Amino acid sequence: MSGKTILLVEDEAAIREMVSLALERAGFTVWQAEDGAQAERLLADVMPDLMLLDWMLPGMSGIELARRLRRDEVTQDIPIIMLTARSEEDDTIRGLESGVDDYMTKPFSPRELIARINALLRRTSVTQADGTLDVGGLILDTHSHRVTAKGEAVDMGPTEFRLLHFFMAHQDRVYSRSQLLDMVWSRGSFVEERTVDVHIRRLRKALEGSGCESMVQTIRGAGYRFSVKP
Repeated sequence: MSGKTILLVEDEAAIREMVSLALERAGFTVWQAEDGAQAERLLADVMPDLMLLDWMLPGMSGIELARRLRRDEVTQDIPIIMLTARSEEDDTIRGLESGVDDYMTKPFSPRELIARINALLRRTSVTQADGTLDVGGLILDTHSHRVTAKGEAVDMGPTEFRLLHFFMAHQDRVYSRSQLLDMVWSRGSFVEERTVDVHIRRLRKALEGSGCESMVQTIRGAGYRFSVKP
């Protein structure tokens, strides 16, 4: 994954320098920002391949910055790993629901961080199928990265897009959480199974009101299925 660029948003200078040094040794180009405002100024000029975003930032929190990036079509597809000292399950869920793709609790080893970065970059670069999928009025276009439902545009994050893409290409089959992690997040990723539930909820919320949300079905004790049939 060398040659990729990382935007590191971290207010503690010592951590920023330690992480930057480790990433540069691994072949990454690193841009640094000490708060959300500086990060946004950088993003106006450059587009990183991935962001490392601290939760506790002065002024705008990492959670709020992640939400803002996901609302902007220019930055909505940037993979984001949240860095935080908060380890409670509710905090993890909050982080994931803000739109981040992965979550690391401090303190962490540089080797694990680099492994997670590489896993995330691998899975966001893989396209499972090419072209347009149309299921019951729900249309997904891999070329334009757009989703429409009954003719109306549907906004969703990159992980939800990949999840919907997989579902639409594999209708009427039940997949367990672990299978979805293998298929959508890729083998060797460091994402926990409960992350699947978070992104399923976000996918349903994105489809809410379109009449298509019922296609994403929970199969109790087994996993999830995508089907136009009830």
